[in-house]
Amino acid sequence: MARVKLELPDTFPFSTEIPVRITDINYGGHVGNDAVLAIVHEARVRFLGNYGYTEADIDGVGMIMTDAVITYKSEGFYGITIIAEVGVVDIACSGCDFIFRLRDKESGKEIARAKTGIVFFDYQTRKLKATPPEFKKLFDPHG
Repeated sequence: MARVKLELPDTFPFSTEIPVRITDINYGGHVGNDAVLAIVHEARVRFLGNYGYTEADIDGVGMIMTDAVITYKSEGFYGITIIAEVGVVDIACSGCDFIFRLRDKESGKEIARAKTGIVFFDYQTRKLKATPPEFKKLFDPHG
Protein backbone atom coordinates (compact mmCIF):
# COMPACT_ATOMS: atom_id res chain seq x y z
CA MET A 1 0.00 0.00 0.00
CA ALA A 2 1.31 3.44 -0.91
CA ARG A 3 2.00 5.74 2.02
CA VAL A 4 1.20 9.44 2.11
CA LYS A 5 4.29 11.63 2.27
CA LEU A 6 4.21 15.20 3.51
CA GLU A 7 7.10 17.37 2.43
CA LEU A 8 8.09 20.04 4.91
CA PRO A 9 8.87 23.64 4.03
CA ASP A 10 12.47 24.84 4.41
CA THR A 11 11.48 26.99 7.36
CA PHE A 12 8.56 27.39 9.75
CA PRO A 13 7.67 30.99 10.62
CA PHE A 14 6.00 30.00 13.90
CA SER A 15 6.23 27.45 16.69
CA THR A 16 4.36 26.94 19.94
CA GLU A 17 4.49 24.55 22.87
CA ILE A 18 1.48 22.33 23.59
CA PRO A 19 1.45 19.95 26.56
CA VAL A 20 0.01 16.47 26.03
CA ARG A 21 -3.01 15.98 28.31
CA ILE A 22 -4.32 12.69 29.62
CA THR A 23 -7.37 13.15 27.36
CA ASP A 24 -5.00 13.10 24.35
CA ILE A 25 -3.96 9.51 25.12
CA ASN A 26 -5.71 6.57 23.45
CA TYR A 27 -6.06 2.92 24.48
CA GLY A 28 -2.61 2.21 23.00
CA GLY A 29 -1.04 4.51 25.60
CA HIS A 30 0.05 7.21 23.17
CA VAL A 31 -1.34 10.36 21.56
CA GLY A 32 -4.40 9.40 19.50
CA ASN A 33 -5.09 10.45 15.94
CA ASP A 34 -8.02 12.62 17.03
CA ALA A 35 -5.73 14.40 19.49
CA VAL A 36 -3.15 15.10 16.78
CA LEU A 37 -5.83 16.87 14.75
CA ALA A 38 -6.88 18.85 17.84
CA ILE A 39 -3.24 19.77 18.54
CA VAL A 40 -2.70 21.07 15.00
CA HIS A 41 -5.97 23.01 15.28
CA GLU A 42 -4.71 24.67 18.48
CA ALA A 43 -1.38 25.41 16.79
CA ARG A 44 -3.16 26.96 13.78
CA VAL A 45 -5.27 29.20 16.05
CA ARG A 46 -2.14 30.36 17.91
CA PHE A 47 -0.31 30.88 14.60
CA LEU A 48 -3.10 33.04 13.22
CA GLY A 49 -3.31 34.99 16.49
CA ASN A 50 0.40 35.74 16.25
CA TYR A 51 -0.41 37.70 13.08
CA GLY A 52 -3.55 39.36 14.46
CA TYR A 53 -5.92 36.96 12.72
CA THR A 54 -8.62 34.52 13.82
CA GLU A 55 -10.16 31.68 11.87
CA ALA A 56 -13.26 33.85 11.47
CA ASP A 57 -11.42 37.02 10.45
CA ILE A 58 -8.43 37.04 8.14
CA ASP A 59 -8.55 40.51 6.68
CA GLY A 60 -12.35 40.40 6.73
CA VAL A 61 -12.96 36.81 5.60
CA GLY A 62 -13.12 33.51 7.41
CA MET A 63 -11.67 30.16 6.58
CA ILE A 64 -13.02 26.65 6.36
CA MET A 65 -11.00 23.42 6.40
CA THR A 66 -11.33 21.29 3.27
CA ASP A 67 -9.02 18.39 4.06
CA ALA A 68 -6.53 17.01 6.54
CA VAL A 69 -3.59 14.61 6.30
CA ILE A 70 -1.54 13.23 9.18
CA THR A 71 1.56 11.08 8.97
CA TYR A 72 2.96 9.53 12.13
CA LYS A 73 6.67 9.30 12.86
CA SER A 74 6.81 8.12 16.49
CA GLU A 75 4.71 7.85 19.62
CA GLY A 76 3.92 10.78 21.88
CA PHE A 77 3.14 10.14 25.52
CA TYR A 78 1.28 11.75 28.40
CA GLY A 79 3.21 14.54 30.07
CA ILE A 80 5.49 15.52 27.21
CA THR A 81 5.43 18.96 25.66
CA ILE A 82 5.01 19.08 21.91
CA ILE A 83 6.71 21.74 19.84
CA ALA A 84 4.23 22.45 17.04
CA GLU A 85 5.81 24.21 14.08
CA VAL A 86 3.49 25.86 11.57
CA GLY A 87 3.97 27.03 7.99
CA VAL A 88 1.80 28.09 5.06
CA VAL A 89 2.34 26.60 1.60
CA ASP A 90 0.62 26.31 -1.76
CA ILE A 91 -1.19 29.62 -1.57
CA ALA A 92 -3.80 29.69 -4.33
CA CYS A 93 -6.52 32.05 -5.51
CA SER A 94 -8.93 31.09 -2.70
CA GLY A 95 -7.00 28.94 -0.24
CA CYS A 96 -3.77 27.43 1.03
CA ASP A 97 -2.31 24.59 3.06
CA PHE A 98 -1.08 24.80 6.62
CA ILE A 99 1.83 22.42 7.29
CA PHE A 100 2.72 21.24 10.78
CA ARG A 101 5.63 19.36 12.31
CA LEU A 102 5.11 18.05 15.84
CA ARG A 103 8.18 17.21 17.92
CA ASP A 104 8.86 16.16 21.50
CA LYS A 105 10.40 19.21 23.19
CA GLU A 106 12.78 17.21 25.35
CA SER A 107 14.11 14.66 22.87
CA GLY A 108 13.52 16.57 19.63
CA LYS A 109 12.04 13.39 18.16
CA GLU A 110 9.48 13.99 15.44
CA ILE A 111 6.02 12.67 16.39
CA ALA A 112 3.91 13.62 13.38
CA ARG A 113 3.49 15.78 10.32
CA ALA A 114 0.16 17.20 9.26
CA LYS A 115 -1.43 19.30 6.56
CA THR A 116 -4.77 21.05 6.70
CA GLY A 117 -6.13 22.53 3.50
CA ILE A 118 -8.32 25.60 3.86
CA VAL A 119 -10.30 27.90 1.65
CA PHE A 120 -11.25 31.45 2.44
CA PHE A 121 -14.95 31.77 3.07
CA ASP A 122 -17.57 34.44 3.71
CA TYR A 123 -19.85 32.99 6.37
CA GLN A 124 -22.59 35.58 5.72
CA THR A 125 -22.93 34.90 1.99
CA ARG A 126 -21.82 31.23 2.30
CA LYS A 127 -19.42 31.71 -0.63
CA LEU A 128 -15.72 31.23 -1.30
CA LYS A 129 -13.59 34.35 -1.23
CA ALA A 130 -10.24 35.24 -2.74
CA THR A 131 -7.12 34.81 -0.67
CA PRO A 132 -6.69 38.11 1.18
CA PRO A 133 -3.79 40.06 -0.39
CA GLU A 134 -2.14 40.89 2.96
CA PHE A 135 -2.21 37.23 4.01
CA LYS A 136 -0.69 36.24 0.69
CA LYS A 137 1.99 38.89 1.01
CA LEU A 138 2.94 37.58 4.48
CA PHE A 139 3.37 33.96 3.46
CA ASP A 140 3.89 33.67 -0.30
CA PRO A 141 7.64 33.77 -1.03
CA HIS A 142 6.90 34.48 -4.70
CA GLY A 143 4.72 37.50 -3.96
